[in-house]
Amino acid sequence: MKVLISDPLAREGVDRLKEEDNIKVREAPGLSQEELIRTIPEYDALIVRSETKVTGEVIGAASHLKVIGRAGTGLDNIDITSATKRGIIVMNTPGGNTISAAEHTISMILALSRNIPQAHFSLRSGEWNRKKFMGTEVYGKILGMVGLGRIGSEVAKRAQGLKMRTIAYDPFISKERAEQLGVTLMDLEELLPEVDYLTVHTPLSSQTRNLIGE
Repeated sequence: MKVLISDPLAREGVDRLKEEDNIKVREAPGLSQEELIRTIPEYDALIVRSETKVTGEVIGAASHLKVIGRAGTGLDNIDITSATKRGIIVMNTPGGNTISAAEHTISMILALSRNIPQAHFSLRSGEWNRKKFMGTEVYGKILGMVGLGRIGSEVAKRAQGLKMRTIAYDPFISKERAEQLGVTLMDLEELLPEVDYLTVHTPLSSQTRNLIGE
């Protein structure tokens, strides 16, 4: 099997593939669409992250392609309809970045509440405006989450550790499951006016595009 990796991947993952005798791996990050279209016909598998756009044109040129692997969660950079028509399997790794995404979310909330980017820029400019960038505590604030799946539930746990109140909109999560997580479920229209901070943890699809607003 010939595998093309068109985005940077963790060395450990690439090395594990190369250990297999029946797999021939080529790493080619940064290919343009035209280069990818010219290259893809000779490969059986394609592994991408988010940078590579696997369009219908790319899939149409992939005469031997059997599987597309997405090292990550979102699949909006892959034309799944075209892949399905060609009988190409599309796979992702939904749990691979759950903790990282949750931690990043909390770090962004703290940076926002404490004006960290603005204070950093001010300090590097030779200024010291401590009062201007004091910000506010997140203690007791309300965090609203759109999506309470793997990432949303991990964000909720961390926010609760900071003594934030957690509310969420997710039509696919039961009230019982939300209660187990210590989260109050609400309709989206009910949730939005209540929140101090809003996070979104949904895959991009026709149902979720512009869910919050254009």
